[in-house]
Amino acid sequence: MTKDFHHIGIPTTQPQPNEIYLESVQLYITDASQNAHRIEWIRAEPGCPFPEVLKTTAHVAYTVDNLEAAIDGQNVIWPPFEPLPGIRVAFILDEGAPVEFLEFAK
Repeated sequence: MTKDFHHIGIPTTQPQPNEIYLESVQLYITDASQNAHRIEWIRAEPGCPFPEVLKTTAHVAYTVDNLEAAIDGQNVIWPPFEPLPGIRVAFILDEGAPVEFLEFAK
């Protein structure tokens, strides 16, 4: 399975320019493709259902061809969902570190 680096997500409590609000998970994100170093800032609102580790610990993210195959047998801490049209993501925990996998619609 091919995994390509996509971004690093860094939690913050400070609003960032051009945030995108993900209503389904009560979370603000920035577009990592607009950052020279592929940084995605994430800011959880009160009530965000994500596990605490996703709200407080940086994560690395990879694009994958098959999301289900990428998480098969892994310690899934947030199952596949579609935060934005055409993008499915899931999070695993690898030795205590959160990892995100993204599958883009073909």
